[in-house]
Amino acid sequence: MFIAGVRSGLTFVGVSLYVMVTAPVGMVLATVFRWKGILYAFGHGGVQLGLWLSGIRFKVAGRSHLPHDRAAVYCANHQSNVDPPVLFHAVHPRLHILYKHEIDQIPLLARAFRMGGFIPVDRRNKEAAMRSIERGAASIRSGNSFLIFPEGTRSRTDALLPFKKGGFIMAIKAGAPIVPVAVQGGRDAMQRGSAIIRPVTLSIRVGEPVETSGVPLNQRDELIDRVRDRIAGLLAEGPVVD
Repeated sequence: MFIAGVRSGLTFVGVSLYVMVTAPVGMVLATVFRWKGILYAFGHGGVQLGLWLSGIRFKVAGRSHLPHDRAAVYCANHQSNVDPPVLFHAVHPRLHILYKHEIDQIPLLARAFRMGGFIPVDRRNKEAAMRSIERGAASIRSGNSFLIFPEGTRSRTDALLPFKKGGFIMAIKAGAPIVPVAVQGGRDAMQRGSAIIRPVTLSIRVGEPVETSGVPLNQRDELIDRVRDRIAGLLAEGPVVD
């Protein structure tokens, strides 16, 4: 526990310093040269630094299901704060994210997120949330893939929480496939309410995409059930092994 605590402290300090140095540089380059890709390059570098300092590793099964030729919505279960950066790094080189608007309270990070095409969602304001969904759908139609966590918060158990509808509405409006993703090991890496990051190996299983083309909005609940069942099935397969 002591070693994990020390590594966790180094991770928080190291990644914070990295963001403080690279975010302004990346934003200037992205603005001057219209080079949004530099933000993603720095983002992946920051995640890699955090994984190295904390000792987190990951294994991925089902890469053949990743739709490299078209934009998609990657839909994952949520176990810990480790999940978003690991999935951002593991499944797609230019993955956009629908994120909780509370992160906007961190001005430097929020500015970089918005310049990179990430979209904040305020679930307490229905009209604002729907505007975010519309923006996300337009971004997908322009070729950008998104990561969503439809549970809305971290599950305290292995059971999936009810799925929220916003990300599915976004996928339907864009006619984009939804890629089910199952993450295991996140809770072992970082328990809810704890700042300690433990050096574990996360398991990521990618399932076959679920098409939304031609699915009307009034059938979104059936779509949610299909995707949720696929994620549950991937979780039932257990962790990825060599």
